[in-house]
Amino acid sequence: MAELAGRVVMITGGTRGIGLATARALGAWGATVVLTGRDPEIAAKRAAEVAAELGTEVAGIGLDVNDEDAVQAAFRGIAKRYGRIDALVAAAGTLEAAPVGLMVHDHVERMMATNVAGTLATLRAATQVMMRKRSGSIVLFGSVAGEHGSVGQTAYAAAKAAVAAAARSAARELGPYGIRVNAVAPGVIRTDLTAGQSEEVLGAVLRRTPLGRLGEPADVARVVRFLVSDEAAFVTGQVLGVDGGLVL
Repeated sequence: MAELAGRVVMITGGTRGIGLATARALGAWGATVVLTGRDPEIAAKRAAEVAAELGTEVAGIGLDVNDEDAVQAAFRGIAKRYGRIDALVAAAGTLEAAPVGLMVHDHVERMMATNVAGTLATLRAATQVMMRKRSGSIVLFGSVAGEHGSVGQTAYAAAKAAVAAAARSAARELGPYGIRVNAVAPGVIRTDLTAGQSEEVLGAVLRRTPLGRLGEPADVARVVRFLVSDEAAFVTGQVLGVDGGLVL
């Protein structure tokens, strides 16, 4: 497939889980992928692995999305190196569970810092590059928790609801510049974030999921690839659930 040949895509949180699966999915369609992670060595290693696997260009750089100056510098550097940034996949995020009565300020702050402020920092930086050529696609990461709530994840759900709202608002603002903004809302996906869940919790999820299984990172990656591609040329301002029917 060469659907994305010639496109430059930046993926934050691209060294593991859904972000890494997305790097593979986009690279398989011919995109030049730049994946980021907090640890520059791990980012470079993951990029080399994907590049060797797919035979396409993949770069890996260290980036903490909580450092706004670093985010700006990273986007400027990529735009200078490749001459463009066609898409942003803002997959960087964090999840910490806590009952409402046990939430503390630091917990709430961490949920908002990476999931909201970090996402908005990358959205801003991508927008500044894309507005110059009046085209681009941005995919943010919400969550089924942000759309429908989740026990023990109030702060996380609030953060992801904010991301969904940001996607809708940015889509309205950036549409006249030819920039599409959408979000995905994954359900329970087999990643590091869910690895610590008990069999009891996962069993309850499975019983409520019509498709009868947990999601895989590739399930979400394929939806992101669609949103990035021209197949979704008339899709913007949407929050697409990828949850196996969990919230029906």
